[in-house]
Amino acid sequence: MKLFLFAGCVWLSCAITVGAQDNFVQDRFAIGLWVDPPLDERAEARYKELSEANFTMVIGGFGGDAQRAKQVDLCTQYDLKLIVSARTSDVASLPNGPTVWGYALRDEPSATDFPALAKRAEEVRKHHPGKLSYINLFPDYANAEQLGTEPYDDHVRLFMETIQPGVLSMDHYPIFKPDGDGRDKYCVNLESMRKHSLKADVPFWNFFNTMPYGPHTDPTEGQLRWQINASLAYGAKGVMYFCYNTPGGKEFPKGGAIIRRDGRRTRHYYEAQRINAELKNLGPTLMKLTSTRIVRVNEAAGDMAADVLVGMPILNLERDKVDPTQDYLVGNFVHEDGRRGVLLQNYRFAYTAWPTVLFDAPLHEVLEVDPKTGKEVPVLDDSPIMDGLQVSLGAGDARLFLLP
Repeated sequence: MKLFLFAGCVWLSCAITVGAQDNFVQDRFAIGLWVDPPLDERAEARYKELSEANFTMVIGGFGGDAQRAKQVDLCTQYDLKLIVSARTSDVASLPNGPTVWGYALRDEPSATDFPALAKRAEEVRKHHPGKLSYINLFPDYANAEQLGTEPYDDHVRLFMETIQPGVLSMDHYPIFKPDGDGRDKYCVNLESMRKHSLKADVPFWNFFNTMPYGPHTDPTEGQLRWQINASLAYGAKGVMYFCYNTPGGKEFPKGGAIIRRDGRRTRHYYEAQRINAELKNLGPTLMKLTSTRIVRVNEAAGDMAADVLVGMPILNLERDKVDPTQDYLVGNFVHEDGRRGVLLQNYRFAYTAWPTVLFDAPLHEVLEVDPKTGKEVPVLDDSPIMDGLQVSLGAGDARLFLLP
């Protein structure tokens, strides 16, 4: 009996070890992109430029499948993680190594494609244990024919059950127009990602819009910040720009991605550089947080902050009478060390916000993660002459606090 129990324990230990090796582990916050730079004679300069814009990872596919090894070398040189294009390749022959996070298998599949993709993902696990089988999903505004099932939440659930991915990912591009504001729907999609990623205990990433095309206007920096910070409020562990290099084709007549078709930088390059620098500094803390709750304080819709925020680390938000009505996303988190985190985002992308914030802990026990350094620092009152703690938030901006 002792020998039988010992053998069983050894078998169980081996099974657990192998299982752990098969799991993808994300070791940094993902700041990625769609349409990677071409692998031409200027490839090294292009990847240096990409790194200087503070991106942390690249999804391959547009730079040329035949030059994957060159892309791995460039990403290694500039400390970028790489998801290698693998849609038409023998999995066993794909490049490996510490730079490679995994392999891009498919973009926006139908549910009818899930069984075949599950087999493909199993090949990745077999030949490259610990690497990611990356598949990006449709947004929730895709139609039933595209999704292959409805409602959307069932599409995501079926994907998670069939593929069992290491990361849940989707793309959603909200409309920013006076007569058509798609941000609430963006948040609904983020909530679906949040729910299913928490249930499966895997991170979620999402693409957001960076350029004009179709019905989309060209985003301002405030609108870029709004999309990114809303994702952070819902607990995203990665955000990806659509697009980095401007794609060809009739769908994008204006161009206007981060890099023009002629290789020159647009204003979005410098916007992304500023935003990404802050994301990289916040990243180590963001990776240690698990979302526990998300609420919106929308005074125009009748939400009173003190009522909506019951049970949150922020007890109340008040405003000066000259300021617009309050509109915030408040994301609640638990830190891996047991502390609580709270991210406060200005829901407005065209106006600053200046709330008076009341925490449920003494102010000397509240710390803020400084986006300029990544360090935990005491919270400073942005307007000490006024009563209470004043917190200044730029258009679409957010601030991250830690409490006991």
